[in-house]
Amino acid sequence: MATHQAVHVQSAGAPLELADVETSPPARGEVRIAVTACGICGTDAHFVNGGFPDMSWPLTPGHEIAGTIAELGDGVEEFAIGDRVAVGWFGGNCNHCDPCRKGILIHCANGKVPSWQYPGGYAESVTVPATALARIPEGLSDIEAAPMGCAGVTTYNALRHTRALPGDRVAVLGVGGLGHLGVQFARAMGFETIAIARGTGKAEDAKKLGAHHYIDSTSVNVAEALRTLGGAAVVLATAGNSRAMADTVGGLLPQGELVTIGVTPEPLPISPVQLITPGLSIIGHPSGTAKDIEETMHFALLSGVRAWIEELPLAQAAEGYAALEQGRAHYRTVLTI
Repeated sequence: MATHQAVHVQSAGAPLELADVETSPPARGEVRIAVTACGICGTDAHFVNGGFPDMSWPLTPGHEIAGTIAELGDGVEEFAIGDRVAVGWFGGNCNHCDPCRKGILIHCANGKVPSWQYPGGYAESVTVPATALARIPEGLSDIEAAPMGCAGVTTYNALRHTRALPGDRVAVLGVGGLGHLGVQFARAMGFETIAIARGTGKAEDAKKLGAHHYIDSTSVNVAEALRTLGGAAVVLATAGNSRAMADTVGGLLPQGELVTIGVTPEPLPISPVQLITPGLSIIGHPSGTAKDIEETMHFALLSGVRAWIEELPLAQAAEGYAALEQGRAHYRTVLTI
């Protein structure tokens, strides 16, 4: 068995530490990836702090992985050693449970997430199910591809499954790791794009990202501001704040959609009477499958959408994670290996 370096978290809330880890060869239906880049996602904090059921320790975080296939397990025929691939939140599906048989792989009863069901990408090497692999297109670097596996696919896939049509107004709540991609994708899809964030600090960035309008939620009533602009067909809620999500509902047009992708356990303070007369929908949107990640990367290549990235070496993973925890992180921090 070979060894590689990986970040270990020994128990919930423990520090991130580099460790030497034994590398097992991939089993049937799996591949081993030589990791070149891994994004740091806000959800990593939930893992590090033990916020998911049935977690095992030590834990290696990371579910925005890009690299090159280094080894193939038995039965893997559609990929080859040397292929450039990405693996995101969608870390594999079983192909035999009822949701898989219905073709809704994202809801696989035996679905896997890197760092949860198997060690994640803050590492020199990861072994993953072949069903998790998304091919990285020529023209997109591994560092650019890594955030597309979670932040990219979640925002792009959510927007393209709404009823909004080009020219419609779409608001993106939150201009952070997810939201800064959501604003770019909304603009690239032809929507009149509205960015909503706290304070004026993100206003200039929002315009650079492609927003036509900026709403400072600390200085105006968000619903009124949206109505003044003509109302929104869709609000893509990337900020994990239930109150902020609810505050947008009055700015939706009839049959408008509030799409929630910002993670928070707090209840949404919204009443049925707010939804019934205008016929509004509140939608929870999961990330996307390996194929969805491929399509996200393809669209990013066509449209020029890219995450705004700060690169850090794997040895500085703890620093990058601390910046995320303390709210000092860049839009996306990517560990380079």
